[in-house]
Amino acid sequence: MNRLPTRSDWTAAEDHLGFFGPGSLTWRVHADPTFSVGGLRALLLQALHPVAMDGVARNSLGFTDEPWPRLIRTATYVDTLTFGTRTEAVRAAARVRGIHRRLGGTEETTGRTYRVDDPDLLLWVHCCEIDSFLSVARRAGLPLTDADADTYVAEQVTAAELIGLDAGDVPSSVAELAGYFARMRPQLAVTPAARDAYRLVVLPPMPTWVRFLTPAQPAWGGLASLAVALLPAWARRLYSLPGLAITDVPATAAVTAFRQALLRLPRRAQRSPIVWGGFERVGAERLSA
Repeated sequence: MNRLPTRSDWTAAEDHLGFFGPGSLTWRVHADPTFSVGGLRALLLQALHPVAMDGVARNSLGFTDEPWPRLIRTATYVDTLTFGTRTEAVRAAARVRGIHRRLGGTEETTGRTYRVDDPDLLLWVHCCEIDSFLSVARRAGLPLTDADADTYVAEQVTAAELIGLDAGDVPSSVAELAGYFARMRPQLAVTPAARDAYRLVVLPPMPTWVRFLTPAQPAWGGLASLAVALLPAWARRLYSLPGLAITDVPATAAVTAFRQALLRLPRRAQRSPIVWGGFERVGAERLSA
């Protein structure tokens, strides 16, 4: 596992811009309002790896009862790596690495004993996130060429290195990413833990007053339904959901409409304060829609 960079590895100007900066494809994709849908899609994909899912179920305290803190922590981590300074990003990565080093277990269906920071598990989580953020943004209408998409995947090798992977082991193009998933598919399955995670994403626990007196449940239901519909056909089949390509057309139309609706909201309502804090820090205007 590679070492984390330190302040001596960059200049003050580089620290200020972060590891990616406003001219990057990473900023374009991660600032898009579809980021939340991509994040939920990534969770549903990640759950299909029996060992990776066991790591979540076994080691995320209270995840099945209170998923919100973990979801918020994950989103905050990605936002900090993307839009924070290099110092902030490394500090966040070091904190996550420290937690991972202490966690592990034995997955029942495979019999594999693992540590959460095993490289193949880190790679699976990384690839699910990158594939999800990119594919959802493109289907929703973020204008990206094929070359842009390749650049985004290549930029994200840096994020993989920060979490502890070696660059040479990480897909750096859309084609390499697709090849990775093709190789992984025989290892994937819907375990009981994965089924629980699916139910948790689609119908998370909410206090009674929130469920019935606020729009939270229908709003979340729409978001989760989009994430499910945008899964690749092979993943939907594993979950015993419709896997035919015909379902992709309405899903694309729905996420496009979702994105256009969010783009009409005030900028602060579209993404987290960390995102806009990054823009303000570097004096960048909002990226083109």
